[in-house]
Amino acid sequence: MKFFVDTADTKEIADLAATGLLDGVTTNPSLIHKSGREFLDVVKEICGIVAGPVSAEVVALDHDGMMREAEILRKIADNVAVKVPLTIDGLKTCKKLTSDGTMVNVTLCFSANQALLAGKAGATFISPFVGRHDDVGFDGMELIADIRQIYDNYDFPTEILVASVRHPIHVLQSAKIGADVMTAPPAVIKALFNHPLTDKGIQGFLADWEKTGQKIG
Repeated sequence: MKFFVDTADTKEIADLAATGLLDGVTTNPSLIHKSGREFLDVVKEICGIVAGPVSAEVVALDHDGMMREAEILRKIADNVAVKVPLTIDGLKTCKKLTSDGTMVNVTLCFSANQALLAGKAGATFISPFVGRHDDVGFDGMELIADIRQIYDNYDFPTEILVASVRHPIHVLQSAKIGADVMTAPPAVIKALFNHPLTDKGIQGFLADWEKTGQKIG
C-alpha cells in the first residue's frame, strides 16, 4: 500500500520523505489555509520534495471554472494530481483531464455508487473519507471493502486512496482490505512506529550496553 501524507507543512513532508516511506502528498484548501502561505507556492515546493503524486484541489464548482484552475495547477509540475469534488461537473472535469494524461484525484467520496461513477469517469484516484463516514454512524471500512470489490469486478485502474484516516487501526484495516493508497496526517503515520515492546527493548539494550563501558567509534 502506498503512503501519502495529508498536510501542507513542507517541513513535515521533507522529514517523512527522508524515511523512504512517502509515496505522495495530499492537500486541500483547509490545509493550505493552516500553512499561512500562498497556495501555488506551497504546491510547487511540495512537488520538489516528493517524486510521487501531489494532490492540489480546485475550488471552482462549475466545469469551466475547474478546467481553468486545473490548467494552472497542472503546469506547476508533472507530478501534480488535480483534485476535484465528486459532482457531475467534477466528473466531467475528471474525464477531460485524464483523457489529456493528467492525474486526477476525485475527492469527498462517501458511497460505493459514487466510487463506481468516478471509476467510469477515469479517475486516477478515488478518495473515500473513512473518518468522516465513521463520524455519522457508518462503517468507513465497509465502504472501502465495497469499493475494492466493485473495482476488482470490472478491472477499474482507479486507485483507492483511503482518506480522512484518524488512527493506525484505519491504516491496518485499509491494508488488509487491499486499498491501493492511504493518506494520513503526519502524526498518524509517525504513530505507526510506536509499540511499547519496541521502546522497552531499546531501553533494555541501552542499559546492557552501558554496563559494558564500551563505545562505538
